[in-house]
Amino acid sequence: MNIPAGVDGQTKLRIAGEGEPSPNGGPNGDLYCFIHVEEHPLFVRDGQNLICQVPISYTQAALGARIDVPTLEGRETLDIPPGTQPGDVFTMRNRGLPDPRRRGLGDLLVQVHLEVPKRLDAREEQLLRELAELENSNVSPHRKSFFEKLRDYFIPDEEPVKQKD
Repeated sequence: MNIPAGVDGQTKLRIAGEGEPSPNGGPNGDLYCFIHVEEHPLFVRDGQNLICQVPISYTQAALGARIDVPTLEGRETLDIPPGTQPGDVFTMRNRGLPDPRRRGLGDLLVQVHLEVPKRLDAREEQLLRELAELENSNVSPHRKSFFEKLRDYFIPDEEPVKQKD
């Protein structure tokens, strides 16, 4: 039995004459197969369209970028325009699933989400603080790590100024 490409979990297929034999010696009944489609690790299905969430960095969203996007046929390139906002959706035509009842393919809908790094090195933090100053953004002050505090305790930057009596 061939299962048509693009069927979904709501599909049932009838195979004529392959069911139970008739109790009175007549022809066999029909066999019905109910299709269950497993979830894909990268794609969510919406009819014949596929949705894929792709992480991008702040700089890619702000400045634009060319990123690789997974498709059913492999990786393809997608241009992210400057000023892209988190949640924006880009359509890649005819990269979805076939419709078993008619010709054509659905689309691949690429939804971008902003990935914020959990850790920054010193240079990255410095540059982001400079950007915040340019934007007049109110950001949290730099918090010293335990090791920075320990270093400053044992190796102070300056000698304390002695006061005159």
